[in-house]
Amino acid sequence: MRVPDGGERRRDPHVSPELRYMTAHDSPVRDAVMTTPGIKELITATVMQIEAFLAGPSASGRLVRVAAGCAGGRHRAGTVALALQAALTGDAATAAGLGIAGLAKPYVDRYLDVSLVHRDLDKPVVER
Repeated sequence: MRVPDGGERRRDPHVSPELRYMTAHDSPVRDAVMTTPGIKELITATVMQIEAFLAGPSASGRLVRVAAGCAGGRHRAGTVALALQAALTGDAATAAGLGIAGLAKPYVDRYLDVSLVHRDLDKPVVER
């Protein structure tokens, strides 16, 4: 769904000159992404989907792979991936910094084995 009146572009850190060359490792980028309307709901829904897979009849010992993507992979996808990792590992400090502390609480003592690979985070900025 496109946001009318250019709203989508205002929320894309890539189009902001001060954020363009930063990545999800930089707090201004994380702040911009995590204040995007609907992003916390998207992350919550993704955690719920992962939980559903883990509870499924054939999930025991199986890998659940989740991919987050965006146009350049340096801002939005990277931040969402960091948020998912923080939530699913019960990393309360990181989750709190991202504004999703409550999402991480149920996972503090679950000890899920979560690996995070950023495919594009360290690649050059995509000029578009």
